[in-house]
Amino acid sequence: MKTDDLVTMLATGADSVPPNQAAHRYAAAIAWGALGAALLMITLLGPRPDLPAAVLLPMFWVKIVFVGSFAAASLLTALRLSRPGLSLAGIPGALGAPVLAIWLLAVIVLARAEPAQRATLFFGDTWNSCPFLIALLSAPVFVAIVWAMKGLAPTRLRLAGTAAGLLAGAVGTLMYSIHCPEMDAPFIAFWYLLGMLIPTAVGALLGPRLLRW
Repeated sequence: MKTDDLVTMLATGADSVPPNQAAHRYAAAIAWGALGAALLMITLLGPRPDLPAAVLLPMFWVKIVFVGSFAAASLLTALRLSRPGLSLAGIPGALGAPVLAIWLLAVIVLARAEPAQRATLFFGDTWNSCPFLIALLSAPVFVAIVWAMKGLAPTRLRLAGTAAGLLAGAVGTLMYSIHCPEMDAPFIAFWYLLGMLIPTAVGALLGPRLLRW
């Protein structure tokens, strides 16, 4: 939609957008995107074999809470950027809090570990595949989030695309967590975050083109 068309639409009294439309679109997008990511995970990777035992371990829930908190902050960011003129106040703090928390835990774990163990805690066994698998599982979520966002008239297109990629990465990471055998905070703090930043970069690059209206 061009600027002149938008002005004409507003001047002629077009129907207002229902206040809950954004929530409904994002709920549908996240549900369908998460389903696509889950199907990819099950088909290509499979859940970790010891999942029933893993869910009883505190670190399993630490990484779920970290990614879930980051997903919630990313959703708030995407919602704000999906509509013209909404403030981003508080968004940096909401996004930074879970990251700082997991980094602090990672530093504590590394400081308490023997020097010979630190590389294992950081790299784990899957460092060379983890970020790319997260990015792969994020792809269907990204498509769904872009659909939701484009229908809500974003104006800051690069920032909106970045937020779409960030949210897609977080939801994809939640699905990946069901497969991932890694449980150490240093691994999660770096490689999980790196995986989420790949679709974020894609969103920043493609946002102005995909979200143009």
